[in-house]
Amino acid sequence: MKRLLLTAAALSLFAHAASAETLVVSSWGGSFRDLIADTIGKKFTEETGVEVEFITGGTIDRLNQAKLSRDNPESDVTFTTSHIGWLYANDGLFEKLDLSKIPNAENLVEQAKISPFHIGAWAYVYTIGYLPDMVPADVTFESWNDLWSPELEGMIAAPDFDPSHIIAVSAKLEGVDIENWMDATDKLLALKPNFKAFYTNDANSQQLLSTGETPVQILLSMNAYYMQSQGLDVKLAIPKEGAVLGVDTMGITTGTKKLDLAYKFLNAALDPEVQAQIAEIKKGSPVVSNVELPEELASLPGIFTTPEQWESQTLIIPHELRAEKTAEWRKWFTENMIAGN
Repeated sequence: MKRLLLTAAALSLFAHAASAETLVVSSWGGSFRDLIADTIGKKFTEETGVEVEFITGGTIDRLNQAKLSRDNPESDVTFTTSHIGWLYANDGLFEKLDLSKIPNAENLVEQAKISPFHIGAWAYVYTIGYLPDMVPADVTFESWNDLWSPELEGMIAAPDFDPSHIIAVSAKLEGVDIENWMDATDKLLALKPNFKAFYTNDANSQQLLSTGETPVQILLSMNAYYMQSQGLDVKLAIPKEGAVLGVDTMGITTGTKKLDLAYKFLNAALDPEVQAQIAEIKKGSPVVSNVELPEELASLPGIFTTPEQWESQTLIIPHELRAEKTAEWRKWFTENMIAGN
């Protein structure tokens, strides 16, 4: 009898283990992994009973790994940037999305409809961040042109890993399409004396600002709000030409055996309450239009809650073009702006 009971118990445990499912998500590590787990992942598990596991790494590292494992994909859902998502899509690594299986996508803002293969999860901007006590009073940053003020010589920092923001701005100021960005290189070169440093990551950006070494930066809005939470008096400006929009996106990995669950995960990500939580934690823009944010959050520079804000306050680099041109832009910027600075 005891043997029969033990056997039944063992079979029960085996059946439970066999039925336990997980959804594997590829994302960045650190605070972004925690953000996804604590908001989207929590909602998804509440709705499905399925736990979420993560594969984490850098944007390009994960793309390269996805190429290597295409015949036996390691993840079911992938988070990446809007333009790198196009590289996944063009290489056949993302499923074409059926938005009818994502009911919450009905409220997706146009600016987050990146491609038939990947859609926005949250948005942010790269714009001008500055320490007001260290910037000349007559430099207001009402326009991106203010970065070229001779009074800012040796005061500015920008990311060394992605020059697309200042390239897009220079093209805009010169009145040329970004496809013809080479026509704006004289404008770019004229800014070179104002650069003091080029930061390699968010931590490096924070260090350069907190020490006052570069009191003006082309800065990720989420990073600025983090620094504010740490007590640094950094201000964000939204120039009249618009701040450069960034959208972090999600797609379903080609070949996943958990397609229905992957769709449920994407739908959970676009739940208005989840989107509000993401905005509160990271100070990014929700990508669905049916979110209600507290006024003190909705009024922050770089958080967009109305169609007029999305239209008038953003400068959008075409995502597929950006994917195509990023390597070329980095090469030119490294050779002509960073070298010898």
